[in-house]
Amino acid sequence: MTALRAATRGSRLALAQTRCVMEALRRHEPDLEIETVIVSTHGDRDRTTALDRLNAVGVFTKQVEQALLDGRAEIAVHSFKDLPSEAAGGLTIAAIPERRWAQDILVARGPLAGPEALAAGATVGTSSPRRRALLAAAREDLNILPVRGNVPTRVAKVDRGEFDAVMLARAGLERLGLAERISVVLDPMVFVPAPAQGALAVQCRTDDAATRDLLRRIDHGPTRTVVLAERQVLAGLHPGCHAPIGVYARLETDDTMRLIGFLADPDGCRPIRREVAGPAKDAEGLAARLVEAILTAGGADILKTLENA
Repeated sequence: MTALRAATRGSRLALAQTRCVMEALRRHEPDLEIETVIVSTHGDRDRTTALDRLNAVGVFTKQVEQALLDGRAEIAVHSFKDLPSEAAGGLTIAAIPERRWAQDILVARGPLAGPEALAAGATVGTSSPRRRALLAAAREDLNILPVRGNVPTRVAKVDRGEFDAVMLARAGLERLGLAERISVVLDPMVFVPAPAQGALAVQCRTDDAATRDLLRRIDHGPTRTVVLAERQVLAGLHPGCHAPIGVYARLETDDTMRLIGFLADPDGCRPIRREVAGPAKDAEGLAARLVEAILTAGGADILKTLENA
């Protein structure tokens, strides 16, 4: 294979992520030619509505997946956390490259010891219900406001004084070369990331054996194990598109996994945290145990309330 078309969103971050995948592939196939196919998604076209009010599944992924199904591209590169729990028919996630940064971070106008260092009543921007609930659970006095725009736009809002801080995914700043703007990296065992946060998912058509074989060469087994466990918890809870839920898995040893889950109502008043650990080879069983623990701790009532909201 000497040519490949990669479908992606057109944001700076999406293009940077696609370049990461291209570079990884070229380490195995130096002569590989890759053309970028930029796709505009529903989430890209609507830049004003808060993300939790975009009542659609796959607002950042559906149109990119369609480019594969239509034959306009051979692969698609996604932020894995944006993909719906239910896989699109005819497509497979052939590669999950190594995940280096799963954490959330805060960007302020200078270094921070942590969220506790923010002034009383500080304004913090986030459009994520999960981040809003985590911040509210940690600091009742913060003024948490919605914010839209790409990563550089949100950082600029801090610089202009529109926010005292914004809460973002570390992976985005790292991939955009903006790591120096990170004021503090948040502990993922406390500020539990979104399922699959920081991971990339590379799709191709299920019947495209040659592309599947190529992508398999950049798949990272340990990352696939933990990320799929996180996604299994998400699928088991059936939380809806914008429920305040976090799941984080990590390998404590080569064969032991630790899995933590967070669920709350939108204002963070009823935070639920549960944790399980056990053999990594039983990731499916660990995920099922965590789902059950969250549901029986009050998670079922929260999810029912959110469903009826």
